[in-house]
Amino acid sequence: MNAVVAPEPEFPALDADRRVLLARLVEGLGPAQLYAAAAWIAARAEPGAPRLRAEAAPAAAERLTVVYGSQTGNARRVAERLARRAEAAGLPVRLLRAGAYPQRELAQERQLVVVVSTQGEGEPPDDARGFVEFLAGRRAPKLPGLRYAVLALGDSSYPQFCAVGRLLDARLAELGASRLAPLGEADVDVEAVAGPWSEQALARAREALQAAAPAAVRAVPLHAVPAPPAHDRDRPFAAAVLANQRIVSRDSAREVRHVELSLEGSGLRYEPGDALGVWPRNPPALVAQWLEALRLDGDEPVAWQGRTLPLAQWLERERELTRLTRGWLAAHASAGRHVGLLRLLRPEHAAELAALLDGHQPVDLLRLHPSPWEAEALVAALRPLTPRLYSIASSPKAVGEEVHLTVAVVDYEAHGARHWGAASSFLAAAAADGDARVPVFVEPNERFRLPADPARDVVMIGPGTGVAPFRAFVQERRETGARGRNWLFFGNRHFAQDFLYQVEWQEALKQGHLHRLDLAFSRDGARTGAQAAGSAPRTYVQQRLREQGRELYAWLQDGAHLYVCGDAARMARDVHAALADIAVAHGGHTPESAQAWLDDLLQQGRYARDVY
Repeated sequence: MNAVVAPEPEFPALDADRRVLLARLVEGLGPAQLYAAAAWIAARAEPGAPRLRAEAAPAAAERLTVVYGSQTGNARRVAERLARRAEAAGLPVRLLRAGAYPQRELAQERQLVVVVSTQGEGEPPDDARGFVEFLAGRRAPKLPGLRYAVLALGDSSYPQFCAVGRLLDARLAELGASRLAPLGEADVDVEAVAGPWSEQALARAREALQAAAPAAVRAVPLHAVPAPPAHDRDRPFAAAVLANQRIVSRDSAREVRHVELSLEGSGLRYEPGDALGVWPRNPPALVAQWLEALRLDGDEPVAWQGRTLPLAQWLERERELTRLTRGWLAAHASAGRHVGLLRLLRPEHAAELAALLDGHQPVDLLRLHPSPWEAEALVAALRPLTPRLYSIASSPKAVGEEVHLTVAVVDYEAHGARHWGAASSFLAAAAADGDARVPVFVEPNERFRLPADPARDVVMIGPGTGVAPFRAFVQERRETGARGRNWLFFGNRHFAQDFLYQVEWQEALKQGHLHRLDLAFSRDGARTGAQAAGSAPRTYVQQRLREQGRELYAWLQDGAHLYVCGDAARMARDVHAALADIAVAHGGHTPESAQAWLDDLLQQGRYARDVY
């Protein structure tokens, strides 16, 4: 049974505009910050009570500013940890998301740390685009008085590894700033680099601040630095499985499951738009494949970095087995002296390498290109297993202390063998009628929030499992009585097999909680003649966008917020191109001004993307 959730409080003494301002003010604050704000407001209201006075903010020369640009939460988490360390060391510090950084203040900054990730083909996170463009552009000021440090996060499997961080580091130096610390470059195992680098950067910042204002170095948080919750990435909560059911037909080519987990007693809180981190285990059958291919004993004890575990346990719980990376490919090719594989690591073969990484798992290389591996060397060469993030498919106002997920199960045949995904297989096997527990944590996504003004319209574009956060959005808007309209674009392969949450969407339409629903099922259509041979045109959500372009543009011009969730490599790019075409066709834009218009929507927070 779902918990009974108290309704949102009303504020009859406040008009609509002030209620919106209040909502924006408290957005993203945790319980501790909310209680502190409430106490401060209450103290101001007491007759005759002394007025609370905010402590004067230190001058720019006396503070450390930490700015982060994050797509999946890693850069935000590192920046928050660094800011907490700075406070503990007695440094006046302010922490800001790149999209919220006041660019006019850059010329006055004296101590700056930037933590930024790189996504896709060397692109900045959505919330850092404006910050990066400003620094790279002609309006960026000269910065001879600035000392800075940049920590770049990336994935070495991609050619443009840490490209955004490298760009910012070089550009700040070009503008006359001097480095507090050398550029840090962190791979997927972020903390291995981020921890030591943060200590070095903070030590240099403290020295610089003491030299500038010896008496002023004391902890004055200029922007809320969130306190770590009881359960987080490093201390996950063991969530009980409440429901786990298939939500596609039995003849669907893909398995998609709806999973409900209990957060009761965890203290974890989330908002629609956030993600749930899941710490998986690799499927036992996959571990068996590795041991068989390598002819290694799973019971063999392996000591690594102060821990000793059986090899099979290292492979199941501690090491990444399903994602083929450039680093593992290089190590495996070197171990077996595979000239052909080593050739792919050269820059001129980047396209072939990308195709190999995309179409194979590491176990395929073990079979196709055998190499001799000792157990300890294998554990050392493999990346640590990392959590997977799933867009949350529920609103806590509707489901209480539960969290719902929409999971596409990775399970397919390729290269003569069966392949699995780590987290999706782990979740699919977690039975609701047993004692299964799933280690989870909440990953906030500040960039993917419903508008603070409940009268705003929202447009949601979510093909496949990308529809998950929009289930949460519609639940939230229903529970809060939001007056704005809701328009969903959904697509998948087949109407009869893959229409995720069909009954819920139909009920939402009937009840007036969903106002428009546009569908695109790419594989449905006449299959005769040439079409049967595979040449039939396929309909995707971007085509539906163009068909409804005039009205969609009108919604956006009237202030609607636009959200996109799903595949970054193809769908998100195609949707972005369709939106630009709509601006040209129905808004009188040139192709150049259409891109500028979309960039402006991104900067306003009215165009948000949760892509992966």
